[in-house]
Amino acid sequence: MEAKAQARFVRVTPQKARRVVDLIRGRQAAEAVAVLEFAPQSASEPVRKVVQSAIANARVKADKASEPFDERLLVVQAAYVDEGPTLKRFRPRAQGRAYRIRKRTSHITVVVAPRETRGEAGSTNRRAR
Repeated sequence: MEAKAQARFVRVTPQKARRVVDLIRGRQAAEAVAVLEFAPQSASEPVRKVVQSAIANARVKADKASEPFDERLLVVQAAYVDEGPTLKRFRPRAQGRAYRIRKRTSHITVVVAPRETRGEAGSTNRRAR
């Protein structure tokens, strides 16, 4: 059972947020939160909040389905950053000119799921073909 969390219109550039998201992709969820806690990039805070939200969503899903929940089994299955709308501002420059300043926004998405075991059908069926 996978759980997803999204933060939309975050005021951080997608390029900078992708650098942070690349640090956590494929890691255990608790380890990803610890990495983001001490990452020096400013984009690590909104990404950490999204990971924590995805963990909380997984807990709620497990409670609704009456399944046991163990946070240590969760892995960041997918994490990606999409570009949001760009705010356009103007800055005065020399000789009466105006330069456009682009204030970019991001949509950050994180999917967490329990770690798959090696003996599951997905890996053995590929060899049988």
